[in-house]
Amino acid sequence: MKNKLLLLTFCLTCITLSAQTSFNTCALAGSATHITAAGTFSVTAFDGVAPTTICTSNGAANNAEWFAYTPTSNYNVVVSADLASNELSDTRLHIYSDCGTLNCVAGNDDGGTIYSRFSVVTFNVVANQTYYIAWDNKFGSKDFDFTITENALAEVSFTQQSIPTNGTFRAVVDMNNDSLDDIVSVVTRTVTPDEPDVPYNVYDLNIQYQLASGSFNGVDYIVSAPYSASWSLAAGDYNDDGYTDLVMGNGTGVNVIRAENNGTSYAVAASNNGVFTQRTNFVDINNDGHLDIFVCHDVAPNIYYINDGNNNLTYFQGADPNGVPEGLGIYPSGGDYGSVWVDYDNDRDMDMFMAKCGGVSERRTNQLFRNNGNGSFTEVGEAAGLDDVIQTWSSAWGDYDNDGDMDCFIGGYNGTPHKMMRNNGNGSFTDITASTSIADFTFSGIDNAPGDFNNDGFVDILSNGKVLLNNGNMTFTALTADMPDHGGVGDLNNDGFLDVYSSKIYYNNNTSGNNWIKIQTNGNSSNKGGIGARVEIVSPGIGKQIRDVRSGEGFRYMSSLTTHFGLGADTSVSSITIYWPSGAVDVINNPSLNQIITISEGAPLGLESVIAEDLILHPNPAKKFLNINTKYNLENLVYSIFDLSGKRIMNSKFTSKTIDVSTLSTGAYFLRIMDNNLTQTQKFIKE
Repeated sequence: MKNKLLLLTFCLTCITLSAQTSFNTCALAGSATHITAAGTFSVTAFDGVAPTTICTSNGAANNAEWFAYTPTSNYNVVVSADLASNELSDTRLHIYSDCGTLNCVAGNDDGGTIYSRFSVVTFNVVANQTYYIAWDNKFGSKDFDFTITENALAEVSFTQQSIPTNGTFRAVVDMNNDSLDDIVSVVTRTVTPDEPDVPYNVYDLNIQYQLASGSFNGVDYIVSAPYSASWSLAAGDYNDDGYTDLVMGNGTGVNVIRAENNGTSYAVAASNNGVFTQRTNFVDINNDGHLDIFVCHDVAPNIYYINDGNNNLTYFQGADPNGVPEGLGIYPSGGDYGSVWVDYDNDRDMDMFMAKCGGVSERRTNQLFRNNGNGSFTEVGEAAGLDDVIQTWSSAWGDYDNDGDMDCFIGGYNGTPHKMMRNNGNGSFTDITASTSIADFTFSGIDNAPGDFNNDGFVDILSNGKVLLNNGNMTFTALTADMPDHGGVGDLNNDGFLDVYSSKIYYNNNTSGNNWIKIQTNGNSSNKGGIGARVEIVSPGIGKQIRDVRSGEGFRYMSSLTTHFGLGADTSVSSITIYWPSGAVDVINNPSLNQIITISEGAPLGLESVIAEDLILHPNPAKKFLNINTKYNLENLVYSIFDLSGKRIMNSKFTSKTIDVSTLSTGAYFLRIMDNNLTQTQKFIKE
């Protein structure tokens, strides 16, 4: 053990406290006196053991210095070497929750604002739990100081307010393209025929348009849809006219409602009888740039509408060679309740998780459909570890540990316990429920939806009338007092904090002062709303956060299509990256915070760099297989194939350096390889 003098100085009082020490190993740091308060500390003479688990990028180092930190209360903590006094240093930082398996809590390499090479992380801590801080010498061994700052955790509370809506509420979403989330309800109207006959019901819309002043203007629209939204509603602009369309249904049918005349009227665009409608979604199923529609069927194989690009919707059920050849849920008696379209494997196309419920085990086994990138899907629930035989109506997907991939909260129903499945980053998931405190939360039900309700940079869960607050270390605290019953999630007063609407508005009281940014996606080659896009932001303390633009969360409700990110105490965002469904990639550097930003899609092949100068495609022309010759490690990198018009027609990850191109028509194509924001494109010929 070494005794290195560290000055511990409280950030607020600047009182120098007793000496603290750093150590050569995690275990030695853990067995000695821990840091228990905010302060300034020093790192000198790197000669300790470097961690084998790396919580950021660029591989292992030779040596490291270790500290043990045990807070006395729950805090939002910033560990930072971003100090002017560290001018000659270059730091890298890892935070762990244990010394055995070295589970990463946070990590950072270049996150500073004074000097970009400094490390900064922000994470939430739990009182009396120990966190192990490791600074390594991957990029430098000069002495430096760092600070620990403890900020009070942002509490989550809501103020309730009623507004005069009519009908059954179903959506919080921007309906008129003004970047403000509106409130959509479905209104029942009884029709009495002129001739003596039995009266029947039709269904209209009530839209409460959010105004810039913060109030709402309610408008009723006659639609005369034959089917209500008794189970769910989804929203998306399927005809790309700039106004939001809807799909909804009940136990006897489903109908698509199209906005017309610049959103001043609505009409039935398609309807089908005999569909026991559960969760509905808008999504580009076949990746042709046009929004399609997916509908869960409770008592038969699922149905979907394929958009031909001319505003025509073709109805399919189950497997169909002209639709999805293998179908998307073909169990004869259905059992399909809660579908979520999510890019779980980070290959830049939308996959689908299906929450199942009721009947024999085969009927209620949850499913995961992997998008193969060529218009086909493969059911991989068993291989992924998500084939649970449990009673569930919906799931909530989010990157709960901020490690760059989507994790899955599976909501139990009727007393069935909830589950938290961590994404392993290799196509599989691990059940970590026992370590998350979720097992202590017993309010089961049918609706679960993700959202960062306190803007601390960690995704929380609205679950059956309660909020599961993400502590930032993959544990959750259940908030049960005066929380929203359930509902659509969006920003209903345009203040940057997420609100909820069910039977009334639950306004987020937002007392934390945490920073935020909202992003509205405007597709060009992709669908107008950018549904299916992956949005990533990077900020100094929190690091990377990701969202998918999704139509239809949880079970019943439609939440905002505007992607929302909390930033905690971070005062800058270094970059926003959008991976569009078309294959286009847009990067915006250093945006301003605490505002909504509209980002329009660029050209699919517009971002170019060189990944591997030795890259050669052969044979070229190719008949069946295209080989990639390079020393560069392509494993798990995403590749896309585009035709000469720039349309993406194939998408996948490399498992070898050979691509099967036998299904391509004769002609010229572009192969694009992506490694994070780097891309390289080369032309080839298919014979």
